[in-house]
Amino acid sequence: MEHLNNLIRIVLVIEYNGRRYCGFQWQSNQPTIQNELEEAILKLTGQRSRVVAACRTDSGVHALGQVVSFRTDSKLPNSAFVEGLNYYLPDDIAVKKAGRVSLNFNVMKNAVRREYIYKILNRRARSPFFNDYFFQVSAKLDWNNMDRACKLLIGEHDFASFVTDWTRTGSTVRHVYEAKVEKEGDIVTFYIAANSFLTHQVRNIVGTLIRVGMGKLTEDDFENILESKKISLAGPTAPAHGLYLKRVVYPDNSEFKYENIHS
Repeated sequence: MEHLNNLIRIVLVIEYNGRRYCGFQWQSNQPTIQNELEEAILKLTGQRSRVVAACRTDSGVHALGQVVSFRTDSKLPNSAFVEGLNYYLPDDIAVKKAGRVSLNFNVMKNAVRREYIYKILNRRARSPFFNDYFFQVSAKLDWNNMDRACKLLIGEHDFASFVTDWTRTGSTVRHVYEAKVEKEGDIVTFYIAANSFLTHQVRNIVGTLIRVGMGKLTEDDFENILESKKISLAGPTAPAHGLYLKRVVYPDNSEFKYENIHS
């Protein structure tokens, strides 16, 4: 009981290159972000702790602002969790910030908004710098048409058409707060924010928007796909290496505030 009374919950903001990992969630005999974090925590604190994430990113997906937490009775200061975990973590995972919250705080359930971006390299020539982190599309994309089409996603909709192999009993309805496509030079960026996302939802949206940008689908076609609510109707699924979890947002009155934690 004394051990339980001494427990605290540490929250980390992390970023990672997901290229060599089979997603965030722990898998037997497969490299995952969760496994690397738990091994680093064990080396730093001497304790084995279970890590919980705000979003369970898929195999090959990157993160710029993933939020995770774990329980510990370690007396280390917040700064030590940043510096110490980064010492033990591989180079493709980094802790950006660390803070403390109550044991009741849940990084997944308390989050109200998730933000993702998808990066497209829109040119014929490949890039030695971008190929592993951007999806190259050689055909010229009309990003304005893509932007107009993705505005149809905003609001509460049943996104069943944008799900791959949905076998769960839960609802496929989600609320999208923002969606837009922007272009700078050869880089086309899709941004979307929602309360939560379905399996492969963002990548299936991107795959469909690319068809719009290439002139293979119209804005009306895109709307019909959304309204059809048929599993796997959208796509093809865009590759994982262009997708990034950008940020996880919590309510203004949340005890977890980015500006109050150590970096």
